[in-house]
Amino acid sequence: MSTLLQDNESFVLRAIKETAFEQRAIPELKPHEVLVTVKKTGICGSDVHYLLHGRIGDFIVKKPMVLGHESAGVIAQVGSAVKHLKVGQRVAMEPGATCRVCDACKAGQYELCPDIEFAATPPYDGTLGRYYCLPADLAYPLPENLSLEDGAMMEPLSVAVHSLVSIGKIRTNQTVVIFGAGPVGLLCLAVAKAFGAKRIIAVDIIQSRLDFAKNYAATDVYLPIKPNAGEANIDYSRRNAEEMKRVLGLADRGAAGVDIVLDASGAEVSIQTGIFLVKEGGTFVQVGMGKAEVLIPITLLLAKQVNFRGSFRYGAGDYPLAIELAAQGKVDLKPLVTHRFKFDEAVTAFEVTRSGKSEDGKGVIKAIISGPDVGLDEN
Repeated sequence: MSTLLQDNESFVLRAIKETAFEQRAIPELKPHEVLVTVKKTGICGSDVHYLLHGRIGDFIVKKPMVLGHESAGVIAQVGSAVKHLKVGQRVAMEPGATCRVCDACKAGQYELCPDIEFAATPPYDGTLGRYYCLPADLAYPLPENLSLEDGAMMEPLSVAVHSLVSIGKIRTNQTVVIFGAGPVGLLCLAVAKAFGAKRIIAVDIIQSRLDFAKNYAATDVYLPIKPNAGEANIDYSRRNAEEMKRVLGLADRGAAGVDIVLDASGAEVSIQTGIFLVKEGGTFVQVGMGKAEVLIPITLLLAKQVNFRGSFRYGAGDYPLAIELAAQGKVDLKPLVTHRFKFDEAVTAFEVTRSGKSEDGKGVIKAIISGPDVGLDEN
């Protein structure tokens, strides 16, 4: 066992738009757990949403909560029953401990566990501190050619792997359209490329995001047309889908059809457009979270026999596959990390992420916060 520092400085959400650095107790280690010194943490949109609104759906912040869940670090201690990990190993941290005994867990769909303890989801604290404790099987050793920053990126990459591979069942030579070119959307593009998709089409309303997507992993990009004054969303979406088909040479069936539509935006018009766009018998995967209720063309969904799937976080095998994709060079994570901050700059990091750009005008894709006393270059 290593000697622990008694300092566990953490970045805490105290109330809406109110944060503070606080000392938290170091978690007590159970036999099957490991204690990780957190080195790198990415900021997720959900972290920002809790900061600005204090809730996401039914998950409401009712007491101070440590933020952060996209993390990697170095094992500081191992529980008495842990045999496959050792102190000093660099690990990616899967931030959701499940009950392991419910029907979902036993069926291999542990992401649906009703009792999941997910980091930085009320009432559970997150990873933006010096130490974080988690079950040993959720700490994945990092190959030597992956950095700690890469390790922190395994969380959003696993979301992309889950949505396209586990849920979407992507196959080589398919055409994939992805709405939303934020971090998850970009990683979905990369996963589609890694799995041999023949066309990978990125859709976004911001041209600079499309430019990045085209240089990163997309074969084609599409900037949606503008809605007409007073036009209903559903009418606009139908018109937008027809324009996409015309501009990109897409069809409703056959080899020119869209096999998989994935929405990573959560926007109602993106969801609608995607349903109009996907080919007969194709797959639609919803991973982006937006409004709780949206209007969809349900008759068309039925008539085309669309395989409409929801995707939530990640499940069995997704983290290991994400690590292998990165380790084998099939997914390049480094271009996505655009901003880096010291731990005591966490307030600035969240503000930059919220605004979408730093003071120098550089757009944010993913901001990484180093742990307490961790250098920006430590990897």
